Amino acid sequence: MNISTPTPPETADACHPLFADAPGSVEFNKLRKRLLRNMRQAVEDFSMVMPGERWLVGLSGGKDSFGLLALLMDMKWRGLLPVDLLACNLDQGQPNFPKHILPDWLSKNGIAHRIEYQDTYSVVTDKIPENRTYCSLCSRLRRGHLYRIAREEGCSALVLGHHREDILETFFMNLFHGGRLAAMPPKLLNDEGDVQVLRPLSYCAENDLEKFAVAMEFPIIPCDLCGSQDGLQRNAMKDMLADIERRMPGRKETMIRALANVRPSHLLDRRIFDFMAL
Repeated sequence: MNISTPTPPETADACHPLFADAPGSVEFNKLRKRLLRNMRQAVEDFSMVMPGERWLVGLSGGKDSFGLLALLMDMKWRGLLPVDLLACNLDQGQPNFPKHILPDWLSKNGIAHRIEYQDTYSVVTDKIPENRTYCSLCSRLRRGHLYRIAREEGCSALVLGHHREDILETFFMNLFHGGRLAAMPPKLLNDEGDVQVLRPLSYCAENDLEKFAVAMEFPIIPCDLCGSQDGLQRNAMKDMLADIERRMPGRKETMIRALANVRPSHLLDRRIFDFMAL
């Protein structure tokens, strides 16, 4: 299903019709423009766009994926994103999941979409003990289905709503628990080599996305699976980063820049720097 894209007005502050009921305040306009600017920078820095492609945009019902979809729709409407967009929600069979919310919201806003039902919830709860975290298995199952859907829909990329904090938390989880320097890349190719994974929100702050979601009144759907479990390693990383930011404002921005400024000769990995040749 393709939705025709209206021609944007010539005024700089004009937005996609999705923003029709958004606040008209100066504060909100600055927030929207900052998010758009950061997203456009990531798209450009990591060469995400190939004109004429089709992207499958993962919509979980959380603040990040709603924000991602709204900003992508606005970029496309402005003529800055020459790709087709297809929103996709994977209904994983979680108890009490309100099945009507996402299709109703997508249809109301004229957004092309696909809703897919796959009961991965039962698989996860059957395989993982109650005192263990579900996130890893849940994520792998979900990603596999989304790759399949991308192929079926002729999409070259799966676009996800991971933001700056997600990348930093992943970096520190790998550092503290995995013994390696690795984060969450803004762009990668799946193991099969046929679907790219894109993260256009890589430079966007989670706090900005939270404010954006509230102002836009997105119908947020909480996760009743992993979201109900306490003590996750990622939560510890999130708390650590929040504490650092409180004591030293601006450190998150410095850290995300550091991930793009690697000096192999000043690390200890002999595979990426020839110390023997010195």
